[in-house]
Amino acid sequence: MRHNVSGYKLKRNVGARYALLRSLVTSVIEQERIITTVPKAKAAKPLVEKMITLAKTDTLHTRRQAASFLMTPASVKKLFDKLGTRFGQRNGGYTRIVRLGPRKGDGAEQAMIELVGSELVKRAADRAKRKEERLKAQQEGREPGEEGTEEESK
Repeated sequence: MRHNVSGYKLKRNVGARYALLRSLVTSVIEQERIITTVPKAKAAKPLVEKMITLAKTDTLHTRRQAASFLMTPASVKKLFDKLGTRFGQRNGGYTRIVRLGPRKGDGAEQAMIELVGSELVKRAADRAKRKEERLKAQQEGREPGEEGTEEESK
């Protein structure tokens, strides 16, 4: 029976497991999407959710709580400035785990843990970049997608 037993050991001692989870959570907050193994993703998911819940109430105390867990000051700043406001109206379910298949080297099951809505942010950034390139190409007087005329390439 598993009475009062929760969490994942991940074949590590307490210190190594704590450091691993801290770095995973910091990476998810900074990059909004990471690829890792399925057990590590499942272990990190509740911690990421807790950090985002902390960020929804932006006080000095919650900032210090987040800073004591996260590894970099930049991740704390992004958590409270961007993610806390982005998920302000959402009641949980901030992350998603997507299975990707086995890893080539050792066959470990890979998973991507990402923040919900990050695909929209990435898509919007790509769209803005393409639009900027199109406008730049039009100003130069050529069609978008062209690399230049034949004379320029010689």
